[in-house]
Amino acid sequence: MNRINVLSYLDDIYKKLPDKTAFSCEDESLTFLQLYNKVNSIGSFLQNKGCYSKPIVVFMRKSPAMIAAFFGVIAAGCYYVPIDDEMPRHRIQLIFDTLKPETIICDSTTRVSAEKLKEESNGCFDIEEYTIISEYPHNPSALSKIRDKAIDTDPIYIVFTSGSTGVPKGVAACHRSVIDYVENLTDVLNVTEDFIFGNQAPLYVDACLKEIYSTLKYGATTYLIPKQLFMFPVKLVEYLNEHKINAICWVVPALTMISGFNTFKSVIPQSLHTIAFGSEVFPIKQFNTWRKTLPDCRFINLYGPTEATGMSCYYEATREFQEDESIPIGKPFKNTQILLLTDDNKEAAPGEPGEICIRGTAVTLGYYNDFERTSTAFVQNPLNKLYPEIIYRTGDLGKYNSAGDLMFISRKDYQIKHMGHRIELGEIEMIANKHESVECSCCIFDKEKSKIILYYIGAGEEKELSSYLKYSLPRYMIPSKIIKLETLPLTPNGKIDRLALKKMYSQEK
Repeated sequence: MNRINVLSYLDDIYKKLPDKTAFSCEDESLTFLQLYNKVNSIGSFLQNKGCYSKPIVVFMRKSPAMIAAFFGVIAAGCYYVPIDDEMPRHRIQLIFDTLKPETIICDSTTRVSAEKLKEESNGCFDIEEYTIISEYPHNPSALSKIRDKAIDTDPIYIVFTSGSTGVPKGVAACHRSVIDYVENLTDVLNVTEDFIFGNQAPLYVDACLKEIYSTLKYGATTYLIPKQLFMFPVKLVEYLNEHKINAICWVVPALTMISGFNTFKSVIPQSLHTIAFGSEVFPIKQFNTWRKTLPDCRFINLYGPTEATGMSCYYEATREFQEDESIPIGKPFKNTQILLLTDDNKEAAPGEPGEICIRGTAVTLGYYNDFERTSTAFVQNPLNKLYPEIIYRTGDLGKYNSAGDLMFISRKDYQIKHMGHRIELGEIEMIANKHESVECSCCIFDKEKSKIILYYIGAGEEKELSSYLKYSLPRYMIPSKIIKLETLPLTPNGKIDRLALKKMYSQEK
């Protein structure tokens, strides 16, 4: 079936499985039929209000209702912009400065914050209450006309990621890139209607696409796991067992939090058969713990940036890895090509490192209302001199191994020059993570004082880790300072927040 609009997934599945639970959280569930009705109510309301081809901010708590609002916005021919009350107020204000939205959808938990935002924005947008608009009478004729006008390059969402300048970047994705992604991802994961997903990612980041759209395509079920459970690993695994969750697509820190605290000595996930992971390099010691605990489970490493609709490559890890190895990021999805480009924009030779660049339908539309930053990352393919062709430069370094699988090396900006040597900070982290009492680590570089600083979490003491690294690393790679933390700060995407660590270090100096 040649799909043009992501709503066609919902059109199909609500007829096939009307009474099956689609999305559920602690106090709310929606069947596919209920979801379909609310989507059409919201779309009809926004259409009647005159909203078309505009950004609509969805400012709600994480819930099935928030997902219904997303698709209701799409039904109106607009594109949704998810934000969350947990976001810092200054970040929300920066997002609003970029968007200049006319309408936001809120719920009872965010109404007060929305009203305050309206005051701070001089009343430049309307606030619509979800409970009212989700019961609005359907206007099938009007929504049908919107669908007839739609094309697959129309935007459907904007997700804001962190920018190096401190100003968030709004990545705009369209129907075609999301459809391409969903078709490929569900094929790799072998999704069926029997899948019961446990969602970990916030709904304001693109990582949640895995569960949301896989659920729509196949009629699976997704539980939105309460955020607080990710601080209590035993209770988290008990939740998985209680709801018979059999598939998770989590960031690596969420998985290492469970294995690192010896949770499996108390409780083991009983139903899991598929574990997809990404965002960070999986420490091999922790990965092997998971694999030994769940030997019949599929483990799939996913790689890809928000700017390429979330994920672009996959690798199914079917063996135990040695602690000096890294899990490959594997091969690109169908209809996606990975180019490895050297500093002089040539294709990297076999085994030679290069910047990972992505070509294909998965590449998104660019950064919303920011042509300058778009033009630096979404660029003409330097290997193509014959016609316009946009690729996305990820800023990640990679190379192919002897088996032809792509290996992630590091971010380009994590490669430093220190004591006359070029160093990958990720190599220091990998050695530190091999220590038996280290759960996870992260290096930053103080360029001003030419110092490497290693942060870590785990049971081991700093002196013990220092002695180990002096024995394991060449002198020029040994961290000048080692700092133990209770937890490592994470970005909304679930990656270790290196900017936060740099800020932390600058305050300590």
